[in-house]
Amino acid sequence: MDFRSYEKRLDYILELITKNRFRSIADVAARFSCSTRTIKRMLNHLRDQGHDIRYDRLQKKYFIKEKE
Repeated sequence: MDFRSYEKRLDYILELITKNRFRSIADVAARFSCSTRTIKRMLNHLRDQGHDIRYDRLQKKYFIKEKE
C-alpha cells in the first residue's frame, strides 16, 4: 500500500470514528481487505498523531475523547 492510499484510509477511519460509525475492527478490515491487526496499527498511528481514540466497552464503539 502506498503512502497516499494509507493516508486516505486513516482519514476514512477517523471520519468513521467522529461520526460514531466505527463499530468493529473486523468490519473495517473486511472493507479494506486487510487484517484486523492492520486496522489496530492504523488506530495506533492515529493515536500517535494526537487523536485521543478510545473504546467504550458498554456501547461497543470507538470514540474520540473531547479535550476538557
